[in-house]
Amino acid sequence: MKIWKDGFMEKVWKFIKAQPVLVIAFILAVATMFIVPPDKEYMGYCNRTVLIELFALMAAVAGLRSIGIFDAATRFILQKTGNIRKLGAVMILICFFSAMLVTNDVALITFVPLTMLIYSGIDDDRSLILTIVLESAAANLGSMMTPVGNPQNLFLYDKYGLTAMTFIRTMLPVGALGLALVLLMTLFLPKDKCEAPKRTDKKIPVIKTAVYFGVFLLCIAAVFRLVPDWVCLIAAIAAALICDVKLLLKVDYILLATFVCFFVFVGNIARVGAVSDFFSNILTGRELIVSALLSQLISNVPAAVMLAEFTDNGTQLLLGVDIGGFGTIIASMASLIAFQIYRGSERAHTGRYMKVFTLVNITLLVILLGTQLLIAHI
Repeated sequence: MKIWKDGFMEKVWKFIKAQPVLVIAFILAVATMFIVPPDKEYMGYCNRTVLIELFALMAAVAGLRSIGIFDAATRFILQKTGNIRKLGAVMILICFFSAMLVTNDVALITFVPLTMLIYSGIDDDRSLILTIVLESAAANLGSMMTPVGNPQNLFLYDKYGLTAMTFIRTMLPVGALGLALVLLMTLFLPKDKCEAPKRTDKKIPVIKTAVYFGVFLLCIAAVFRLVPDWVCLIAAIAAALICDVKLLLKVDYILLATFVCFFVFVGNIARVGAVSDFFSNILTGRELIVSALLSQLISNVPAAVMLAEFTDNGTQLLLGVDIGGFGTIIASMASLIAFQIYRGSERAHTGRYMKVFTLVNITLLVILLGTQLLIAHI
């Protein structure tokens, strides 16, 4: 009995060390359930669309990776760049511009695994960490530039009836400044040469490529609300069952569970009357700073949803929650996604990653937020 108990506790401790973000999210969710007991409103906490799109996208990307699409892309990118610094700059720009259209989550789900694949032949863990951290920052910056770039932008764009011109005028300066800062940080990457992997004789199957790419396009269409979310879910499951059922095992269910726990935590916190009264009193005239700081604790999507009930200043709230995506690891779910993907690799150094991530993101938060506060007082 003691041996079984010791073995069980050892497995629990290993799981806690392996998945600290999920464990923290779970503890927070359970703790708030004592404050707000489970009821029918819990059903509305989880963003079904986000969970479905994440599942389908992870399945589609796993499929494309399994047939060698990423290997071919790896060789092409390395042939065009030639050294680690240029590689980092190219990947950052790809994440920045793709996030404008396919959201920051999708950009990182797609390109962080590709970056890790590229670095599989490069013995430089420090550069790998910095590149992924800068990619996550670039994806957050790119996503803030368009209404469809991230969930909070879509929500605020619709709620406040913002025009496209107002949106661009509000977000373009901060996005451009942020991109310049991130590109400047690539100077910390070395100019060491990186060679493309040797070409293999493996042929890319045309039918599977079409199927997986079709699922990927359906996921993008769902992001733009051109098709219902359940369409890409059914397509992803069908593609896996027909082409390779093992793809269903490659989906990061830990990441999905982490999202669910955070949704429950935030949903409960928003229902606490004292919290609502508190934000009503402190928010007026301080939308930028309050939303940016709150995002550090509960992430920018729920912060936007919560605070939008207490202010009519949509542009300042928009700026605040988007800038607030920098800082802590949970300030932006996209940053959390990049971290989870990285820490799943064999060469992961999570402690080093968190140090680099915190340094880069606090720097961006201070500069971007400080600049906007200065502009507001001029």
